[in-house]
Amino acid sequence: MSETRIALVTGANKGIGYEIASGLGALGYRVAVGARDGARRESAVEKLRAAGVDAFGVPLEVTEDRSVADAAALIERRAGRVDVLVNNAGISGDTGPGWTQDPTTLDPDLVRTVVETNVIGVIRVTNAMLPLLRRSASPRIVNVSSSVASLTRQADPTIEVGPVMAAYAPSKSFLNAVTVQYARQFTGTNILINAACPGLVATDFTGFQGPRTPEQGAATAIRLATLPDGGPTGSFFEDDGVIPW
Repeated sequence: MSETRIALVTGANKGIGYEIASGLGALGYRVAVGARDGARRESAVEKLRAAGVDAFGVPLEVTEDRSVADAAALIERRAGRVDVLVNNAGISGDTGPGWTQDPTTLDPDLVRTVVETNVIGVIRVTNAMLPLLRRSASPRIVNVSSSVASLTRQADPTIEVGPVMAAYAPSKSFLNAVTVQYARQFTGTNILINAACPGLVATDFTGFQGPRTPEQGAATAIRLATLPDGGPTGSFFEDDGVIPW
């Protein structure tokens, strides 16, 4: 088996996910580009390869059991293991004026849709990839979260936290809570799992509003994906350090 380290990045065909894949590729990782859109996935793979990255595409719809199982089987055939899993794929769900989700008028079906991708999808992918991660000498899992997941910040009236996002923000708080439970379960193993906040990044996800570039947004996830043995686990990070829960 090759000693080249293998990384799977979900939602890697564009934006922050693409830059995470690109950054890991530049560090010598072989990158599995997970994405549900076939044309965008292959375009991303071609762009990465043109930049010198060893990349291959993985059809992956995180909300579908069969798709995730097939993705794990494909990666096993192509690479034999996974050293790094970055759960980047996520959605905000429909929003109102000012990119808001009003809790007083919130459609429960919207919440279910957002949680299915942002939380259950992460669980589905993580558990499917665990057998491959356990073959790694230093497995790392990074869940891409958001600063709006911080209940401490959300509850502090002196901190500017942006619009009310009654489906998206709680889904990321849920994801953070799940991350902690995985970290507890992995106690005594070599698996490190953390949540990463990319900041407000100008991508199509945000309507290209935000002061940060996708490359800047990818930096924390890349750092957590490449932590040395004995590094932190079960924590929530941004560029400046730990974010309060």
